[in-house]
Parts: sequence; C-alpha cells; structure tokens
Amino acid sequence: IGGLDMWLNSLFGFSPFGTLKHGKADYATLEPAAKHKKIAYPKPDGVLTFDRLSSVFLSNTNHEENEPVHLLVADMDLQQRSEHDVYAGPSTRYCPAGVYEWVDKDGNAAADPEAKDVRFVINAQNCVHCKTCDIKDPNRNITWVPPQGGEGPVYQNM
Repeated sequence: IGGLDMWLNSLFGFSPFGTLKHGKADYATLEPAAKHKKIAYPKPDGVLTFDRLSSVFLSNTNHEENEPVHLLVADMDLQQRSEHDVYAGPSTRYCPAGVYEWVDKDGNAAADPEAKDVRFVINAQNCVHCKTCDIKDPNRNITWVPPQGGEGPVYQNM
C-alpha cells in the first residue's frame, strides 16, 4: 500500500489515503510555560531508559576541539527574555542530546525555571545534528548550520 501511495503521490500529486495537515509551523505551536504545569519526569533507570549523555556517547559523535560553533543564536537577549522567561527553557527538553543549558552564576544547571540570574550555554560538542533546535525554537532564534569538516555522529553501533 505504501508503494502505491508513493507512486500516486509522485505521478499525480495526490494520495487516496490522505495526508496529515499541519495548521502551523512546529515552533508556532509552543505555548507559554504559565499555561501548563511542570512535568516531573522519572530518572533514567539504566535498563529501559537512559540519560541523554549516555545516548550521545552511543552515537559516537565527534567534533574537532576548536571547531567554530555550528549552532548560532541570533539574539542572546531575546533568548533570555522569551525562551527562558516566557517558555521556561524548552531547548533543555526538546534537544535529544542535551546541547542547551540554562546555568546560574556558578555554572550549575539552573533548577528553577523562574530564576533570573542565568545564562544560556551551548554544548555544541554533544550535537547529533537532528536540527530540532532550528525547527522548534519558539522565536526562530537558533540556527543550525552544518559543522566544518563534516564532523558529527557516526551511527555504526546504534
């Protein structure tokens, strides 16, 4: 059935099975944190669920030490005012590799999403090049560009 659908769509531009329609771009669907209660996720058990950094390790991600950052933030003030203050830092949750962090003045992960004395940290060396940040950032403030030299994940063991 999938092959028939593909050929009908390719040759005639329609599918008899229909298709999903998206009313908005993905980044436009994010709502302010104040509209929702915080989700308390359980800790990874190491058997069925794993922490992000263990999963990034399995991707065999490799980046050169002094490579230019390939995750570009256009306006850091906007990132603070909106991504953190309005949306409670969704980049810390939507990034599957834990690339983005909000940290306090001592460099520790900011546990309180309402903390004001925080800064945005990008751990680009963990990036698995999924481009979720480019798609999901509510302000379109983060741009993913290909890294120099073609570094990134090598999924041979996954």
